[in-house]
Amino acid sequence: YTLCAGLPPDTTLPIMLDVGTDNPELLADPLYLGLRQRRVRGEAYQAFVDEFVAAVQQVFPTAVLQWEDFLKENAMHQLLRFRRRLCSFNDDIQGTAAVTVAGLMASLRIAGGTLREQRLLLGGAGASAQGIAQLFVAALVDQGLDAQAAHERVFMVDRSGLVVKSRPNLEGFKAEFARGDGEIADWQVADRARISLEEAIANIRPTMLVGTSATAGFFTERAVRAMAERCARPVIFPLSNPTSKAECTPADALAWTGGRAIVATGSPFAPVEVGGRRFRIGQCNNSYIFPGVGLGAWVGKLRHVSDEMFLDAARTLASHVAEADLAEGALFPQLGRIRDLSHAIAGAVIRRGIEQGHAEAKLADGLDERVRQAMWFPRYLPFRAER
Repeated sequence: YTLCAGLPPDTTLPIMLDVGTDNPELLADPLYLGLRQRRVRGEAYQAFVDEFVAAVQQVFPTAVLQWEDFLKENAMHQLLRFRRRLCSFNDDIQGTAAVTVAGLMASLRIAGGTLREQRLLLGGAGASAQGIAQLFVAALVDQGLDAQAAHERVFMVDRSGLVVKSRPNLEGFKAEFARGDGEIADWQVADRARISLEEAIANIRPTMLVGTSATAGFFTERAVRAMAERCARPVIFPLSNPTSKAECTPADALAWTGGRAIVATGSPFAPVEVGGRRFRIGQCNNSYIFPGVGLGAWVGKLRHVSDEMFLDAARTLASHVAEADLAEGALFPQLGRIRDLSHAIAGAVIRRGIEQGHAEAKLADGLDERVRQAMWFPRYLPFRAER
């Protein structure tokens, strides 16, 4: 927040909630500093989180509360439980969604076409995938599609195959983008109860493939080549991190598509050379988004962080990708320009907050300068030795 968006360091407070661990090696380690008990779950866990949020509201009533690193079920649940009670957002869900959608928007400046014409296939169906899918749908609706048509352009495949409504014990949060039996009745597949990624690509003919599976090799050579057979410039984002969990490497994605793939990753990768051309691999990094959103929420004294704010943040990021970035094959700007980007995102967030009634209208006057003046820069006094 301080480095990328200029929030004064004395206004930030990192907090870790320790509810124990089920790792026997940690529990037996005499140097383990965490709570030495089995992990708390269920009602006791929720009561603890509720008490924590109540304490934040009492002690820091104007705070912006960012959730981070919660397991997928907990992440979705806590976001929905508290986002209307205080100014709050989940970076793993909403920040990841915004930076990913920004990359998808930027990719069209290379591939051509409009966002509403795209078909998105997500490899993975956890909390981050849900966030990406929901913001992608919001972007399609913003471009004129109705909600049903927008949902029909999004598909998910996880380790159990295509996410379908008839799946036994289907997790509730996956239901929104699960496909009905009628939608896949004419698909050519080996097992309709477990449709593979390759089979999904063959039947869906997606233009964009985004990975959040945390499974190395999930994007197989066969799958990536299938994307390239059906799309002139396939957009392929292996976003899982660290690098050891990436669905494929950018080198493989580019090699398997003859350099036609438009690639961004969730982890840093070195540039790749294919056919005599050097590709800079843009990192789909949440730090492009959440610091600016937090800056806007702080400066604007927002009462709520809405989904539309993240869509505005995504558009702002996409607009800051320079032609020079695209010429290198990169869908994201150099991080050296992050302060200017965060300033622009903060302004966009506050303007949306004013429009939606979550911020005071008077903030609109001189907003850009107001945000710039609020940004902190280190100033070091000269050292003078005593004589």
